[in-house]
Formats: sequence, structure tokens, C-alpha cells
Amino acid sequence: MPRTSLLIRPLLALAALAVVAIVASGCGTTNADTTRGRTLFVENCGTCHTLAQAGTTAQIGPNLDDAFASAREIGQNGDTIEGIVKAQVENPRPVNGDPAVSMPPEIVEGTELDDVAAYVAMYAGVPGAAPPKVPGGPGAQVFASNGCGGCHTLAAAKSGGVTGPNLDEVLPGQTTAMIHEDIADPNADIAKGYPQDVMPQDYEQALTPKELEDLVQYLFEETGGKSAGAKPKG
Repeated sequence: MPRTSLLIRPLLALAALAVVAIVASGCGTTNADTTRGRTLFVENCGTCHTLAQAGTTAQIGPNLDDAFASAREIGQNGDTIEGIVKAQVENPRPVNGDPAVSMPPEIVEGTELDDVAAYVAMYAGVPGAAPPKVPGGPGAQVFASNGCGGCHTLAAAKSGGVTGPNLDEVLPGQTTAMIHEDIADPNADIAKGYPQDVMPQDYEQALTPKELEDLVQYLFEETGGKSAGAKPKG
């Protein structure tokens, strides 16, 4: 059986429970803030899940576009998908039945969960869904579209991710060549306190040469880049 089907199964298995919850309440979350939900998703969920509108490409957990495209095909609407997301966050199911591969329980709670669930229900599996346009030029768009803010703090992007190093702290003093290496070969020189293989290794293939160049220049300029200098890593 294809791996994608195995990953989708735990989500679809929750559909019946979600329907019961939605019927009882009468509807989905009507006051949810999906803009805030996107930010919360990128920071809390994007390090494990792919979702096109969030610009995240992680493959630790299920690809939510694939999973919920299938759910929409069998008739699940936004309210039902919102219920599935809430049920999965509140009671995570192990991937492929392996308890060691499971999402932390209640990674978001309360109104934050409402916002994330409503956001995912609005965009997951929707054809053509893509990250919103952001100010700051093409490099800023590459940063946003690829979910970099889900792992990294960068003041210029108003991101607060903590899975990877704070870019405002580790990039000043680096040359564009150094920043390029950090993206293309992230295991070559790892920031103190971070393990190997946290950052995807394929950005040089996933991004076009122009996108990579724009991203490097954006990071260089927004962190006070200089033409030379030592490379701080801790």
C-alpha cells in the first residue's frame, strides 16, 4: 500500500468522531482567527507537516494537503475537517501504529486550537492554495513561502520559530557565501545547541537558483550583513 495512504488513514479514521462533535455543537468555530491560525500552524505544526498555504514542506507527519484532499473527495466539508484536526491534536494517533512516532498531545489548546483547526480546514487540500504575498521583496517571499519562519526567528519577517537558530543572532557577520552554505548544506556547520538533520537537506534542489539567491541576499541584508567577518555559531 502506498505510504501516503497509510498516513492518511489515521486522519480519516477520526472523521466519524468529528462529525458527532460538530452535530452536537451545530457548526465549526465561528469566531476563529485564521490569520493567527496560520502563524500558529507554521510555528507549531509546520516543522512536521506539509501544507501548501503555510509554505511548509516537512515530512515527519502526514502531508495535510494530501490527507484532506482525500477527505474532501469523500464529502467532508470544512466543519468536519475542523473537527478532525481538533480531535487529532487533542488525541494524537501514532503514525503507522508506532507510538514512538506521534505528535505531542495538545500542542495547541483553547482558542489557539480553534484558530489552527479553522485555518487548516480552510486551506488543506484546496487546489491552488499558496502562501500569501508578503512585503520585503522576492527574498522575503521565498522565506515566507517555504515556511522558514516556522523554525527560525527573524525580526524582518516577524517570525518567531525556535526549532532552528535565531537568524538575527547567528547571521550577522556572515558573508553571502556562508549563508548559502548554511541553506544548501545545513549539516556542514551546525549552530551550538542544535542537532544534525533538523533542517531539510534539499533546499538547493527544491529552490530555483534565483530563489536561493534572493533568499540569501534577503537574509544577508536584513541581518546587517557585511562583506566579511567571522561566522558566529553560538
